[in-house]
Amino acid sequence: MEYLIKQYPVETGALEIQYIEEFFGEFPRRKMAAEVMARLQDREALILMAEAPLPDDPGTLVPVSYKVVHEVKPHETDPKLRDLIERLHDCVRFDDRRILYSWIGATRRDWRGQGHFRALTEESEAWAVAGGFHEMVVKTKNRFYEMRSALTQLQFDVVKFERHVKNAESKVYMSKLLSAEMVRGHKSMRSVVQV
Repeated sequence: MEYLIKQYPVETGALEIQYIEEFFGEFPRRKMAAEVMARLQDREALILMAEAPLPDDPGTLVPVSYKVVHEVKPHETDPKLRDLIERLHDCVRFDDRRILYSWIGATRRDWRGQGHFRALTEESEAWAVAGGFHEMVVKTKNRFYEMRSALTQLQFDVVKFERHVKNAESKVYMSKLLSAEMVRGHKSMRSVVQV
């Protein structure tokens, strides 16, 4: 199967993300376009969205999965990113390296298990390697078992676990070293269109 992926500029991509997140009932708070644009302003970033045909209307393509990655630097001013770096300082080396943060992303429930998230992740890894990034990090919660499983299958390693009183709310930090050899091992066939 070949996956259709669209790469968006920040403003258009932010609006698309605001739209697609309406289809995710498990997110307690949806990302607004303004929040996405503010986060990605003045930093290297990538917004990808996978499209697939509707089951009852194969001629109609709809967005089914998305992923946003962006660069993080050792001396961030954004409080949330500064907190991320402080939490990872003992397990990820930020100085003299380019680190990519897999910030947000998801797949609509009816399209899960079909490889869309893998295709988006592999495309973001290829983009990152071409851009000189060394490592990709991601933060999730223990309760997102499907996400953790997908990341494990994509060979992300757990680098830190922060226990919470409610274990389901514990934070799981994962990381993957990036290389040209890793990109050559990608499994998904992808067509990428610049929007």
